[in-house]
Amino acid sequence: MSARIEDYGLIGDLQTAALVGRDGSIDWLCLPRFDSPACFARLLGDEDSGRWRLAPAEGGLCSQRRYRGDTLVLETTWRTATGTVRVVDLMPPRAEVAAVVRIVEGVEGSVEMRSDLRLRFDYGRIAPWITRRPGSVRAVAGPDAVLLRSDVAQQVHDGDVSADVVVAAGDRVSFVLVHAVSYGSEPDEIDADVALAATAELWTSWSDRIQDETRWPDAVRRSLLLLKALTDAPTGGIVAAATTSLPELIGGERNWDYRYCWLRDASFTLEALVGSGCLEEARAWRSWLLRAVAGDPADLQIMYGLDGRRRLTEETLDWLPGYEGSAPVRLGNAASTQLQLDVWGEVL
Repeated sequence: MSARIEDYGLIGDLQTAALVGRDGSIDWLCLPRFDSPACFARLLGDEDSGRWRLAPAEGGLCSQRRYRGDTLVLETTWRTATGTVRVVDLMPPRAEVAAVVRIVEGVEGSVEMRSDLRLRFDYGRIAPWITRRPGSVRAVAGPDAVLLRSDVAQQVHDGDVSADVVVAAGDRVSFVLVHAVSYGSEPDEIDADVALAATAELWTSWSDRIQDETRWPDAVRRSLLLLKALTDAPTGGIVAAATTSLPELIGGERNWDYRYCWLRDASFTLEALVGSGCLEEARAWRSWLLRAVAGDPADLQIMYGLDGRRRLTEETLDWLPGYEGSAPVRLGNAASTQLQLDVWGEVL
């Protein structure tokens, strides 16, 4: 079962985002965009819906977790019986492809670490075709390809990819997962340390623009960083959330898809950003809005696609692992009798 939503940390690259649990598992990730089908969907189903866990082999929850300064570089620390280890998670600024970088750092003693990768495309529906290559593993499902490159040898068994490594004090081991189109050329390798530096610089330089004349500057800056992470750099659109299908009330049916541009939610986000001096996002969203609502103002919708598209189709995920027809579906810690991508929603 997935964790409580408040126990997840978010990393992103301004085109999509991933949720990282306190057990070291990435339980939600849509590639290559916010509104793409998820390849890790444990948040909505079970482990067969896809996830990537990187943590001590003995398991358990982390002992400490924090963001590095005013960034979306997430640091997770475990203290075990044999030593202390830290995992640094990030999504670097996007150039060629979307990527998730995970760096294991030995702090003291030695810790046996395990990486368990279970890719399931289309919200858990498709188990990819996996092949091993020197230094990497490639998973393909239709137009999507994901490559995992690492300093550690990977094993493939029954559609899962795993690796075990003992990390001692001072050791650094990296795992880099990249998305590409299956029919294109293989993307260039990403240096984990270079990606870490670029990611920290991206978020630090943006947060330096914040005007935080408030009694709670740390909380405000962290909240604004999250709101910035929900903006889509190529289009200027703003998603209401990085997730879908989580009920507004436990057991409720209002489980809309918020990975789209809901005009109400975007206006609230902009109010917070503009109030803190972040005007660039407001200008980008204004351009997005003018494109999206072009035509008769009477046809204004409550929501649009990331690129401004109007036709949004509702879909029910009755194939999601854990779904058994009329049996309850686990949504975080809540149960519901159906799991929907309600991208049309109700008229407010």
